[in-house]
Parts: sequence; structure tokens; C-alpha cells
Amino acid sequence: MNLRFGYGTNGFTNHRLSDVLAVLSDLGYDGVALTLDHGHLDPYAEDLPRQVNALAGELAWYGLSVTVETGAPYLLDPWGMHEPTLMSEGVQRRVDLLRRAIWIAADLGSPTVHLCSGAAPKGLPEEDAWKRLTAGMETVLRTAEANGVALAFEPEPFMFIDTVERCLELGQRLGGHELFGITLDIGHAHCVEEIPLLECVRLAAPQLLNVQIEDMRRGVHEHLEFGDGEIDFGPVLGALGELGHQGLVSVEIQGGSLDAPEVARRSIEFLRQAAPKTPKTPKVQTEQSEQKAQEAVQEAAQ
Repeated sequence: MNLRFGYGTNGFTNHRLSDVLAVLSDLGYDGVALTLDHGHLDPYAEDLPRQVNALAGELAWYGLSVTVETGAPYLLDPWGMHEPTLMSEGVQRRVDLLRRAIWIAADLGSPTVHLCSGAAPKGLPEEDAWKRLTAGMETVLRTAEANGVALAFEPEPFMFIDTVERCLELGQRLGGHELFGITLDIGHAHCVEEIPLLECVRLAAPQLLNVQIEDMRRGVHEHLEFGDGEIDFGPVLGALGELGHQGLVSVEIQGGSLDAPEVARRSIEFLRQAAPKTPKTPKVQTEQSEQKAQEAVQEAAQ
């Protein structure tokens, strides 16, 4: 099965979002992992509906898929990374952001919204943290149900949910909700998981919605270009293909923004070489996508 490669906008922080899409399309990426943040698509912008409509047109014009991400570390609190969480005081601010992300995803045609747990408040007993996180997720899932968008939860190093097994436990606490799934970051799994990387892929597979990918070293949470870390990517990409992963496999190298076009170029070249070799279906631009693109161009000119 062909894997579809995307690239995260958090690796293009010095580019306008419209330019990011143009670069990724030119390089042959299949999609974009859109992090909602101040610089690209701000979920609190006064003209958000106009921006979302224009973006939908541009995505259609370039034939790019999209997945919406909510991992911007300082969007809600300029002092606290990923604060507030679904476990901390001020939880309604996080709930509000996730609801906005779901509405944006529905308008853009993204099947998923990515999210992570953040850290549990200091001194909070673990079971209380589980209860708060589960209650917050149940609230957000009601909005997901109303909009037909799944929540793709990412285990992230040194957060409350940091492994695939803990992510699966959250899913169990949510009653196996059909709109709860997993975002698996390959570098993160190599960084902190006790089980082998390929086992992480297979463990996540039944609920796998998104994949993020970059190189990394064991125990060091630093997103590296491919070849600068320790991961053997051929077997990983082969396993994803064999398991029939249908979502994006999105490069996430936040530190590459100053040289983003070349980092993205090197990344797609590496992934093409490492991925299993199968014929790839070319992108097809439909009449509907042309109409959306024309509308976006006209709106941008106004």
C-alpha cells in the first residue's frame, strides 16, 4: 500500500501559510499537518471563517490533504508550555480550543484533530489526573460526534500520556469510543518506549489515525532530520504499509524553519528512498477543487 507523506507547518514558522502549501505541493507532498497557532491559522482570529474558507480552496487547488493539530506549546499561555491541559485549572480554555479545532477540521475536510495530554499538575494523584483527563475528553468527544471528526491522541515524551499503552488505557477509560484514535510519533516512540519501535507500530495499528515522523536519539526529545539520529526507517515504513495505514505520515522537524524548503526537500527524498517501492497514483484535480481554488483566489484579492 502506498504511504502518503505530509509535512508539519510547525516546521515552516517563517513562511506564510499559502507559501507553505505551494512549497509542499511543488516538492510532491500529499498533505499538510496544520498546527493551529498565531503565525499560520489562528483559531481566535476575528476573520477565522474567511481564512478557513480561503484555506480550503488553496488545499483543493494543490490537491493536498490536511490534518489539524493542536500542539502549539504557547497558544493559550505565554508562560506555560501546553497549559492549561484537560487536567489543570482553566480546563475550559483547552476544551474551547479543541472544539474550535474540530470545527475547523470539519470545514477543511480533515478527518482528525490531533491532541496530547500535557503534563499533570504537580502534586495531583495519578488516578485523579486520569479522571480529569477522561472527563475532559468525554466533553470534547461530544463535539467530535456532532461534526464527524475523530480525535487522534498522541503519546508524547515526558507528558502524562507518554506511551502507546497509556494511550490505549485512555481509550479504554473512554469506553472504546469510535472517534478516539492514536497519533503515533515515530521519533517519540524511539525516544521513550520500553518496547521495540516496530512493536509500538503494531500495538497502535488498530486505532492508528495519524503518524508523525522524524529521527531521534534514545532518551533525548529532539526532532532531528532523517539520518541524524538512530532510527532505521525502512522497516518502520514497511510495517506501516503492510498494516494498511491510510492517514498521513507527516514530517515534524520544528527546528528546521530557517531552512524549511531544503529540510522539506531532503525529508521527502529520504522517505521516498526508504519507503516500499509501489506505483503511486497521481493527484487528480476535480472541477469542484478548481471552483474552490478560484473562489479562494478571488477572496484573497478583495
